Amino acid sequence: MYDTDYRIVLCGASAYDKKYYFNDKFSGLPSNVKEELHIICVLFTEEVGGIFTIGYTPEGKVVLDTRAGEGDLLYDDIGSGLLAKKIRSTKQELFRALSIYYKVQFLHMDASALLEEDDEDDDED
Repeated sequence: MYDTDYRIVLCGASAYDKKYYFNDKFSGLPSNVKEELHIICVLFTEEVGGIFTIGYTPEGKVVLDTRAGEGDLLYDDIGSGLLAKKIRSTKQELFRALSIYYKVQFLHMDASALLEEDDEDDDED
């Protein structure tokens, strides 16, 4: 599934219809990762409302998107931005692994080169 910015949606949840979506193209992910993504999405929408998705840019970067439905006056716009930033920070390792997974499985990049690149980034931190 692609959203309006041509991003590939990995998963998402909606506070409006209380549903969770997981893109079957990523069924090869380990079940514990799928469960963690499910929890992240559902808890996000329970806390701030709206629609929350986790997806990929065409280059394989993991993106978090949140938005409100038309006319939703209860959506917490400021809280959603802060929560997304907190999730990105606390789940940094998960998102890094998801990015590598996408680049290897769908962009057919060399896993060892990506892991070396990732190690170099860690050394700079």
